[in-house]
Amino acid sequence: MGNSRMTAREIARLAGVSVATVSRVWNGVGQVSEETRRRVLEAIEAHGYRPDHLGKALAAGRHNAVGLVFPGLSGPYFSELIQGFESEAVQSRASVHILCTHLREDSDDQVIEMARRVDGITVLGGTISDDAVRRLADMVPVVMLAGSGPDQVPAVRAENTAAMAELTRHLLVEHGLRNLAFVGNPDGSPDVSERWAGFRAAHDELGLPPPAPPIRVGLQQPDGVYAAERLLERGTVPPAIVCANDETALGALVGVLGRGLRVPRDVVITGFDDVPMSALVSPPLTTVRQPIRELAAEAARRLLTTVADPAAASPEHTVLPTTVVIRGSCGCPVGPNP
Repeated sequence: MGNSRMTAREIARLAGVSVATVSRVWNGVGQVSEETRRRVLEAIEAHGYRPDHLGKALAAGRHNAVGLVFPGLSGPYFSELIQGFESEAVQSRASVHILCTHLREDSDDQVIEMARRVDGITVLGGTISDDAVRRLADMVPVVMLAGSGPDQVPAVRAENTAAMAELTRHLLVEHGLRNLAFVGNPDGSPDVSERWAGFRAAHDELGLPPPAPPIRVGLQQPDGVYAAERLLERGTVPPAIVCANDETALGALVGVLGRGLRVPRDVVITGFDDVPMSALVSPPLTTVRQPIRELAAEAARRLLTTVADPAAASPEHTVLPTTVVIRGSCGCPVGPNP
C-alpha cells in the first residue's frame, strides 16, 4: 500500500542514494547508473512515493497556479475567455484560480490577497484600479486582458476603435442612416470606451454632427432589453441601435421585437464580439468579430512565460485584429452566415 507521507529523503535512505539522485530518477533527467535507477524505482514502487508538489512549489517560491480576475462570469464572452486561458495553463500544468470581483468596493483588496496564492495574475481591463495593478505588479507578474493598465504593465487586447468606425460608416454610408443610437457605458470599460470613440470618429470623418450621448447600460442581455425600452419610450424609433457588445444587441433585439417592430425594416441593430448566438438569431446579427479565445490564450502565454523566466518580461502591448461581419440585422441581404 502506498504511503502518501513518504518523503524523498526516506526514499533516498532506503535506496542508499542522495535526495538529488531520487529527484533525477523521478524526473528522468541527469546521469544515473542503471543499477542505481533500479534501486530507486524499486523503493518508489514499494512505498508508493509521490513528490509533494506543494512542498516543491513552496521551496521554489512557486504555487503552480495563476489567477484570472473578472468583474463577473455572466454570458458567453467570459466562458470563451476562460476556455482560451485554460487551454494554455493546462499545457503548463498550472491551475487557474478565478476571482470575480462583481466590482465591489473592496475589489482591489480581494485581488491583492489573491496575489499571495498564485504565481501571476491576468486582470480584465477596468476591473480594478490602476493603483491596485501597480501594487500587484510589485508582487507577481501581471498581464492585462481586453484593456490597458498603467505603463510598464503588458496588455493583450483586441482592436476596437477602427473596427467600430468601419461598422458605423457602413450604416452611415451604405445604408444612409442618421441619428444612430449607441448603447453601452464607456465609463470604466476600456473596450466600450474605444468602441464609443470609433463610433464618434466615423461621424467626424464624414462631417456629420456629433452623435447623441450613449445609452449607458451594462453589457448583459437584460441591459439591452432595458436600453431598447428607453429608446422606444422617447416616441421616435432610432433608425439604428449600435450596441457595444453582442449580449446587449441580442437583448435589444428581444426588446424591439417585443414591441412589434421589425428588424431591420423598422430599426437596425448591430453588436460587437461575434459570440456564437449572433449568427443563429433571426435576423442574424451584424457585428464585429474578435478572437475572444485567442485573446485569453495569448494573455496566458505571456503570463506563463514571465512566471517561468522573469527576464523575459516585456511591457509591450499585443493588439489582435478584428473584422466587421455583415449579416441581416443591418439591412444587407441575408445569405449564408459568415
